[in-house]
Amino acid sequence: MSETRIAPGVSLADVSRLEEVVDRAALSDVCRSFHSLFGLSIRVLSAEGTLLADVHTEQNLCQYVNTLGGGQAACVATVRDVRRIDTSGVVVHPCFTGAVYRIVPIEYQGRRVGRFIVGPYLPAELGEVPRSLLSADPALDAERARTELSSMPRVRAETAERIATHLRGILDLLLFSSHKAHLTSEMHIASVRESFRELAEKNARLEAAYENLKELDRLKSNFLATISHELRTPLTSIIGYSEMLESGIAGDMVGEQLEFVTIIREKGEHLLALITTLLDLGKLEQGALKLELATFDVGALLYDLQKTFVPRATKKGVTVQVVPPPAGTTHMADVVRLRQVLSNLVENAVKFTPSGGTVVVSARPVEILDEGDAPGAALFAESRMGLEVRIEDSGIGMEASELPKIFDAFYQVDGGSTREHGGAGLGLSIVKRIVDAHDGQITVQSVPGRGTTVVVTLPLLEA
Repeated sequence: MSETRIAPGVSLADVSRLEEVVDRAALSDVCRSFHSLFGLSIRVLSAEGTLLADVHTEQNLCQYVNTLGGGQAACVATVRDVRRIDTSGVVVHPCFTGAVYRIVPIEYQGRRVGRFIVGPYLPAELGEVPRSLLSADPALDAERARTELSSMPRVRAETAERIATHLRGILDLLLFSSHKAHLTSEMHIASVRESFRELAEKNARLEAAYENLKELDRLKSNFLATISHELRTPLTSIIGYSEMLESGIAGDMVGEQLEFVTIIREKGEHLLALITTLLDLGKLEQGALKLELATFDVGALLYDLQKTFVPRATKKGVTVQVVPPPAGTTHMADVVRLRQVLSNLVENAVKFTPSGGTVVVSARPVEILDEGDAPGAALFAESRMGLEVRIEDSGIGMEASELPKIFDAFYQVDGGSTREHGGAGLGLSIVKRIVDAHDGQITVQSVPGRGTTVVVTLPLLEA
């Protein structure tokens, strides 16, 4: 337990019962904030076992096993054991589901006055469904148990320890502050001033760290741009000489010679495309990419995309369909950049759709409301015409937890060292920035095993 700092010359009265001193509303607020930050359930009990704060989310697995007789009995026994633990040290108590509870004592002035319980949560290293869960009840559905178990929060042991230590420190301060309020208003004011000083110091450190991160990000962007520029020239030469060797300018090439030169050219072109992507990302980050607006036929653009991807999709056994807007539908945008956006999205759809699947690209004119932030602004919002393009696939889909991160640079859903699909994780980041540059929106809906739908909405811009 961390040592509580007491202002000089102030003697605190003895504390025997936590519930007589602590502010329960403030205690619940602290627990709620930790629950919001880390998604972990937190309960605080006094030394006598009185529940002082309870902020939790019942896990899907717990709800399921409680519908079974054996599972409910095991749950009751586990909760009873956890609540009875009263120790001077931290205890990590296992649950039959494979999860654990972390019980941490609360001490004040050398006396144990209560404890808090964090959990249940899964240890990060847990790989398989534990036998204790599978044997909890004969009627237990192993596959459902495995699915529900995977939705529980996972926490590394060291992370759980840091969270508990931090919460314990905050509870120290809360208990000290609550107790101090019973003494004198002068002591209360002194404590507020000290807390403000510490908060100001932390804020200053955070601001310095933020500025340092901004500078590092700027240096990173400059480094990538510089390296990319420097690599393009020799790489272009490599590709050019490879093409000349392929064409026989330096003499006929046969057999493995021609095959090797072709591989050199193809890999060079792949690397050049990656470098070009990095340069585009750098320009978009710096706001240096200018849009070249022009009017184009929407249906013609969609059919051109279809022609581009049909060979690749056909080879994979995927069907690419186009549902065009009404004939003669036009739109004004940077058609080169819009083609880049749609090509990336269609390429991803084909890439993550298994053989026998379908990718559907459709477009339609829409009316977009320019809504303000003020309450009721939608009632008086002006509208303008826009274009909505949907890319729907019947592919592998994504978990809901992945969706907020897919537009981050270098992020990959299939990001393990043994992932099946290639890519540098830059395409969707560039797509998002190009759509933003058009004052548009992009949304993603996905269901694992059923497919993904990406909707790009672009307002009609003026040249």
